[in-house]
Amino acid sequence: MKKPLILFAVVLLFSACGGKKSGGGTDSTTTTTTTTSTSSETVTTVKDTVGEALIAKNDCLTCHKVDQKIVGPAYNDVADKYKSAGASIVDTLANKVIKGGSGNWGSVAMTPHPSLSTTDAKHMVTYILQLKK
Repeated sequence: MKKPLILFAVVLLFSACGGKKSGGGTDSTTTTTTTTSTSSETVTTVKDTVGEALIAKNDCLTCHKVDQKIVGPAYNDVADKYKSAGASIVDTLANKVIKGGSGNWGSVAMTPHPSLSTTDAKHMVTYILQLKK
């Protein structure tokens, strides 16, 4: 069962990478869906691959890692902190990524990213929030 899912994910990834338009921003949501079946239930996980790619493309990984604190918090810790927050937290955190700031995770300020579009920041935040422990 794992081999067809992995193959599907790889094909989806290659097809998503092949149609990128020039112009800087993203104009559609790309997701990878993995379905796992057990004897009593089916669990579906949706991963925002656009957000993951944007994080890799920008300077985020200089100060953040998925599972360890560097200058800023680990993405897993961010996801855990906001796991019970409503949908509006995506807008709040996307705005924080663009404008920067400090206070929520200590005294070190996060560098602002004013050239990042709101849509791209939302994709990045959505990906991070999907990393719940």
